[in-house]
Amino acid sequence: MRVGLMGATGMVGTEMLRILDERSFPVSELRAYASARSEGRRLPFAGGEVVCEVLRPGCFDGLDLVIVDVDDPLSLEWSPQAVASHAQVIDKSSAFRMDPDVPLVVAEVNPEDMRNMPKGIASCPNCTTMIPVTALAPLHRAARIDRMVVSTYQSVSGAGQVGLRELDSQWTKLDGRSEELRHSGAQPGFLVQGEVWDKPIAGNVIPLAGSVKEQGYTSEEWKMVHESRKILHDDAIRCTVTCVRVPVYVGHAVSANVRFHRPVTKAEVVELLRDAPGVLLVDDGDGYPTPQEAAGIDPVLVGRVREDPSEPGSIDLWITGDNLRKGAALNGVQMAELLL
Repeated sequence: MRVGLMGATGMVGTEMLRILDERSFPVSELRAYASARSEGRRLPFAGGEVVCEVLRPGCFDGLDLVIVDVDDPLSLEWSPQAVASHAQVIDKSSAFRMDPDVPLVVAEVNPEDMRNMPKGIASCPNCTTMIPVTALAPLHRAARIDRMVVSTYQSVSGAGQVGLRELDSQWTKLDGRSEELRHSGAQPGFLVQGEVWDKPIAGNVIPLAGSVKEQGYTSEEWKMVHESRKILHDDAIRCTVTCVRVPVYVGHAVSANVRFHRPVTKAEVVELLRDAPGVLLVDDGDGYPTPQEAAGIDPVLVGRVREDPSEPGSIDLWITGDNLRKGAALNGVQMAELLL
């Protein structure tokens, strides 16, 4: 396939290039698009290099596939132009996710949705949605989810390079000052508002990921609600979410309390997840996978499977995955493989 990649120099874009190479995706031609400041930059790919170019009229001519990893306004402007150039589009932004004519796909969950792309576009879910849905889908098929109470623990890489730099900078300021931090009754003066978050992220957690929307819920929280329903083809799923940013570099984690339309036991959940595609079960009674263990690998990890003593028939789960890999780049490549 002749492939274009929009946003090639970003964290997900560079991961996408690695995964295309790792999985031997059949690329006969690759065009990399980036901002004007990166024009001419050379990126390693498949033992060679690809030179970044900027978006311009006609830049998609001759391509079979365009993978999009840019902000919503750019995607809204350029994805339809790629389709008009007779390319199929896999969009990683949120621009088209809730469009009824655009499938929202997790490769292991609803691959059949890729068969119907009326607008020539298929969307990837938000990384915070994709990681738990990969594990919850087999359970939903077996017992149908009634209600979920979800708390997320999202790494700073979800905010891009600026998030990583901000955490690095603040950790440096904290180094050697743990005593001052322990005994400070107020906010330490050496940690001030950053570029990304209005409160320090190092040594802290911020229970506000995304921008505040209706009813006081954030954009990240509403994405989980709406995207999960669309992926699982069930608008009746009730879901409440709290998204929290934590001082972790890579890897999102999710705590989910799930009630089903019939009682479910831990033994049944373990059996369903043991061979579920895209899932690695880590639960021998007290197994607890961490984001560090999930970083750099394909599957999402599931542990701490428990029956809820306060709500018999409900289940508690801990799910973690690499937000840059499975939560973004890998799923995009898997969707491209489905198109093949």
